[in-house]
Amino acid sequence: MSEVSDTTLTTDGLSAPIGNDGRVLIIACGALAREILALIEMNKWTHMSLTCLPANYHLYPDKITAAVEEAVVKHRPNYAEIFIAYADCGTGGLLFEKCKELGVQMIQGPHCYSFFEGNDVFAATSEDEITAFYLTDFLVKQFDAFVWKPMGLDRHPELLDMYFGNYTKLVYQAQINDPALDAKALAISEKMGLPLERRFTGYGDLETALADL
Repeated sequence: MSEVSDTTLTTDGLSAPIGNDGRVLIIACGALAREILALIEMNKWTHMSLTCLPANYHLYPDKITAAVEEAVVKHRPNYAEIFIAYADCGTGGLLFEKCKELGVQMIQGPHCYSFFEGNDVFAATSEDEITAFYLTDFLVKQFDAFVWKPMGLDRHPELLDMYFGNYTKLVYQAQINDPALDAKALAISEKMGLPLERRFTGYGDLETALADL
């Protein structure tokens, strides 16, 4: 998936002029773009539009809060409501505080692995799965770009045990049923030397949060 820039999208991915009469803008992590567009189209949420910040901010969480604030200020005049499709995502509570200050809502939970699983379910099981490494559909597709290469494992495979030696399994949280993604997840588990557990989570609390809008 190509990185989604800060642009307003309709369900067909085209730029569109937006009025503010009851319109909702979702400001999201680019890693959630496909899922959010699928939900908008599936549920015919025609009052919603999407704009995404770069997905690679996952690698630089210190950039997220300021980027979200800039996007809210930029788009607020054109929408009746703005929703932030980020969890805490490594911001250490700063994004939550900024959203309170700006008067906008955000997804609850520490990260996307939690809200895809369902925050209540994840909270109940996370202590027992502290040695699990999680993947979503996006990360299965972009594993090399977002995990393998940034960690330097493409150049130094000998570092694999140092990075992942304490993990005991790979958990693939599948948003859709796609045999091609299942095959990629299996290849990743073999690459990492970890047993694979696949869970079909669907869209979890992401769908619930958007439905509430």
